[in-house]
Amino acid sequence: MVARLSFAFSLRLTTVVTVNSSRFVRTSESIRLGQALAVRTFPLHWRTRFAPAPTGHLHLGHVVDALHVWGVARAHGGQVLLRIEDHDRSRCRPEFERALLDDLDWLGFTPDIGATGAFRNGASPLRQSDNLRRYNAVLHGLATSELEYGCICTRRDIAEIAGDRFGEEIPYPGTCANANHALAIARRFRTSDATEAFIDIRLGAQSQTPGTDCGDFLVRDRNGNFTYQFCVTVDDWEQNIDVIIRGEDLLSSTGRQLQLARVLGRRTPPQFLHHALLLRADGLKLSKSLGDTGVREMRNAGARPELVLGRAALACGLIDREVALDHREIASLFF
Repeated sequence: MVARLSFAFSLRLTTVVTVNSSRFVRTSESIRLGQALAVRTFPLHWRTRFAPAPTGHLHLGHVVDALHVWGVARAHGGQVLLRIEDHDRSRCRPEFERALLDDLDWLGFTPDIGATGAFRNGASPLRQSDNLRRYNAVLHGLATSELEYGCICTRRDIAEIAGDRFGEEIPYPGTCANANHALAIARRFRTSDATEAFIDIRLGAQSQTPGTDCGDFLVRDRNGNFTYQFCVTVDDWEQNIDVIIRGEDLLSSTGRQLQLARVLGRRTPPQFLHHALLLRADGLKLSKSLGDTGVREMRNAGARPELVLGRAALACGLIDREVALDHREIASLFF
């Protein structure tokens, strides 16, 4: 079950509160997470990643994710890789990429691998749209092994067969699994009935069965875009990502990504940490398309980066009050 943290947002500037010699107190969420991290064994010079999609401006939910990524890495000897996930060419825009790079610099989130300046200078192996040749090669390998197939089903077709379940993922019923749609643009990965078990650093033991949870899933859609599930699995393997830190909304993607990664040849699976989501007061997930709590808007309203970081840390339950939080302090939230 996805943890939901709601917060009433305002662009007003809040005075920093100082109590005795400590400006804030870590919450039980922060302490429990620190304890869970302390007993984990990480590879030497382990690597995680921050991987925004340039489909809009960064909002406070992204700052929460960045706090966890950089904070955990800095506290426990990891490195942060910056990746631009622009696989959906219909929604991603260069101006949004430029804006998110500027916002990361302003907030003080400096990647160890994938400098923001390198993305500004042109093509990068860490930008998904610059890796289409590699994705095509991996897809060809799946085809050679008969582990993918063409699909001509629309979402309506699938809903009519499997039933439309509001707010729930509809498992693919396998309509095209044994058909011969060799020329179809959309391609699906053949999942197995194997159960994928893993230990989430924050949530504990997890078990998923992709074959029934989602069925054969798309690796390329009908518009020719490689999908999130496919691209991140390939990228995390080839970019040597050891620990994947992301929101709980992506917990259900873990089993299918583990299964695909193993088929592609990844021998050692990554570790996972799924943090709580930051939701709007009406219970909906924050959205770039709706302009929710945008970093750009807070900057224009006069907020300093330390205030935005402190507001994000409070909103996700890591500290007990809204204070100015320097980016160099965030590691202290995860010991």
